[in-house]
Amino acid sequence: MGTDSIATTEAILESISDGVFTVDNDWRITSFNRAAETITGVPREEAVGRLCSEVFRSSMCEGACALRKTLETGKPTIAHGCYIVNSDGERIPASVSTAVLKDKNGNVIGGAETFRDLSELETLRKQISGRYTLGDLVSHSRAMQPVYEMTTSVAKSDITALIQGETGTGKELLARAIHGMSPRAAKPFVAINCAALPDTLLESELFGYKKGAFTGAIQDRQGRFAQAKDGTVFLDEIGEISPALQVRLLRVLQEHTYEPLGSNETRRSEARIIAATHRDLAALVESGDFREDLFYRINVIRIDLPPLRDRKEDLPLLVTHFVERFNRIHNKGITGLSNGANSLLMTHDWPGNVRELENVIERAFVLCNGPQIEIRHLPQELQGPARAPANPAADIGLARRSAEAQSIMKALENNHFNRLAAARELGIHKTTLFRKIKALGLRLP
Repeated sequence: MGTDSIATTEAILESISDGVFTVDNDWRITSFNRAAETITGVPREEAVGRLCSEVFRSSMCEGACALRKTLETGKPTIAHGCYIVNSDGERIPASVSTAVLKDKNGNVIGGAETFRDLSELETLRKQISGRYTLGDLVSHSRAMQPVYEMTTSVAKSDITALIQGETGTGKELLARAIHGMSPRAAKPFVAINCAALPDTLLESELFGYKKGAFTGAIQDRQGRFAQAKDGTVFLDEIGEISPALQVRLLRVLQEHTYEPLGSNETRRSEARIIAATHRDLAALVESGDFREDLFYRINVIRIDLPPLRDRKEDLPLLVTHFVERFNRIHNKGITGLSNGANSLLMTHDWPGNVRELENVIERAFVLCNGPQIEIRHLPQELQGPARAPANPAADIGLARRSAEAQSIMKALENNHFNRLAAARELGIHKTTLFRKIKALGLRLP
């Protein structure tokens, strides 16, 4: 290829909006265009010569590398979806395409990859659908928007975070989302439920132990902090640990050091800590059941997850989410729930929150052999007192209540939960709207 042709090719690569880079057979970057700099936030002079996995930290780098597959098979990859982590630690949704690079003699000298930033497209998709996702958490409720906004900011830092919420609200899912959006995303995420183990076992689980530390300790064992390395340790139900163990945990937070059971060797922990609880830790501090200094160490940033009863407008979205998931798991083609079944879900208070809803839908999948989940497939506690096997009039009534509840919630959302404006949109008096909200058992922000 002549000098003029090479210059023309470089000019084209510099002018396009897609990121383009090439690697040699040792996976070191040999070229990096201007769009690649813009999308990743990494200057060209810093990228060239480095391993591509160090620059991109992509969701595919851990084992599903599209470029590696292309170099192994000789087949190009077209528009494969993934995300990359930019220099600010932000996850950027992207699509990548790959190809093999050969010299004039046909010898493989490396690979080329183009990638496109899909951030604006993803934002537009979410705005159109009214659906927001955070890891495995899905919502379009106004009550969840502060959670999303705070989580995005918290994920960028290494600050200790406390997630507070009732059992079943998705505290671990939120912790995993924070980890997945953080610069530590490629590092281990290690979770432990502090309420599931007695103190003696919990201490050895967290910090590990040396051989002979207690009866049955026949060999050294790593604890969760050692397993996490410089990733994330998630301490679920931290409000359940004893004062003695709280002291040891405080040391990890303050000094980033700990000692395995039966050892005098001090080890350093670089792991980030995310804690969660369904209890009121401030009240436990007042009663003397939780150390005040530990409370202030973990309560630097607190994220409150609202219960499902306070965001019932998410029920149809969550039901759709679980139906899609269980169709894949159980290899079924269930289309959704009947109007009567939907109505029962809307009138239930969900003390077990999203986890209870998930269990209800999975149970229904086991029992349902038709195209749609009916009332009879739901647990008896949702159905209330035993009812006749077939009652068309009651089903019509339930369907009417479900449709009415959905119409009211839609009008309220359209008007930012202004009751008077929602009543005008529905063509009813505001007192009638208040009465219907109360009768339908709707919980509003």
